[in-house]
Amino acid sequence: MFEGLLHLASHALAENELKNNLRKPWEEPYSKAAAWKPCADQNKPRNQGSATKSYGFIMVSANGGLNQQRVAVCNAVAVASLLNATLVLPKFLYSNVWKDDRYSQFGDIYQEEAFIEFLPKDLNIVKELPPRLQSLDLEAIGSLITDLDIMKESKPSYFVKAILPLLIQNEVVHFVGFGNRLAFDPLPFDLQRLRCKCNFHALKFVPKIQEAGALLVQRIRKFSARLNPLDEQLIGSYMHGVPLEEKEASLSQPRYLALHLRFEMDMVAYSLCEFGGGENEKKELQAYRETHFPALVMRTRNSQVASSEDLRKLGRCPLTPEEAALMLVALGVKRSTRIYLAGSQIYGGHSRMVALTSLFPNVVTKEDLLTPTELAPFRNFSSQMAALDFIACATADVFAMTDSGSQLSSLVSGYRTYFGGRKMPSIRPNKKRLARILSESGSIEWVDFEERVRKMIEECQRVGVRPVGRSIYRQPRSPECMCKA
Repeated sequence: MFEGLLHLASHALAENELKNNLRKPWEEPYSKAAAWKPCADQNKPRNQGSATKSYGFIMVSANGGLNQQRVAVCNAVAVASLLNATLVLPKFLYSNVWKDDRYSQFGDIYQEEAFIEFLPKDLNIVKELPPRLQSLDLEAIGSLITDLDIMKESKPSYFVKAILPLLIQNEVVHFVGFGNRLAFDPLPFDLQRLRCKCNFHALKFVPKIQEAGALLVQRIRKFSARLNPLDEQLIGSYMHGVPLEEKEASLSQPRYLALHLRFEMDMVAYSLCEFGGGENEKKELQAYRETHFPALVMRTRNSQVASSEDLRKLGRCPLTPEEAALMLVALGVKRSTRIYLAGSQIYGGHSRMVALTSLFPNVVTKEDLLTPTELAPFRNFSSQMAALDFIACATADVFAMTDSGSQLSSLVSGYRTYFGGRKMPSIRPNKKRLARILSESGSIEWVDFEERVRKMIEECQRVGVRPVGRSIYRQPRSPECMCKA
């Protein structure tokens, strides 16, 4: 696919290496980004913690992967505060998509004591239910609430009307799943700020993950001594504990780009798009859908589904490695740039990656940079492996995503916005516009392709207040979360 455009991209890369004044993607294009500062941790406490009467206990067993669980935890914090309830330390459910041989619990990923101690003036948090409540059959008494019982993005009024009476009556309510069940708007100012406080300040990775993350980042940076605004937030003191090899530290302070190439089997199969693999690809993806997404298969059988071509025009197909490579070349990323590739196994394997690695030979993964012994504690724990990707992406000089709907991309870009000022740009393509540009790949001149891609990305980087209804985890520029100088 895109043979002619890839050939032009190769020539453009060669020319770019000779240009010293080439516009680079290493800075936010809009100066207004620097005006927003983190301040979610500066709020006055909402409930004065233990001084407020608790109506009972909120339990949450969060589903999904690392990033879906993170959102569920912070939403549960807000709901517990809303209902004047005590939050029991969250549990994480096993996910057959993430396929952990042994699944991680909260304390395997986040520091329990730091979480509890950071929020005591906002709500009470305990590690487990009191003994007198542990033997209750929560399903029998109506206190087991699943995602089927709650509409997506329910308003606070729902929880007050439907959940609070249950809580008062039974003293405990257990949310199972809790995926995106609390709306972003309307929400009281203090609850919205509490969400931000939870996500950006209270959730700290455990030392084991911080230490491995520091080692990973140092090796990506080739032991450069340069630190960025997110190092302390995500890695803590461990960055300073990693030996710096001065002879390897370049005077030019090497920078790296992190790429979340969301082109794994699950994403590709769920999209219902086609990627040039013919009948073998169709059969393989359909077999995967029937095993992992039976509800999707049933829906496709009972209703008309848009064609792959139409889905691509609508921006609903994940970007391929070839498309991602073309975007990066158009943005002025040099061939010598070190690119950290986040995520799982890319669908199609090595052959699918040829276009990207031919244009950018310095593509690395955590498996390339950490030894088998260093990775051993995280093997078979996909959420902990995802935490290493989170650190490497969030602390990158530039973060490029191919699917803005991905929770990892959403949370990482939000983290970079919150802590990064104007120093931590994120590249978010408009897939619908990019598909329209790429549809002209047979006739478009490289200079036109380059200009249109750059304009698309710059428009996606415009600085503004979070629109109503949008995720505050992804777009924290709002008075509830950040302060404008």
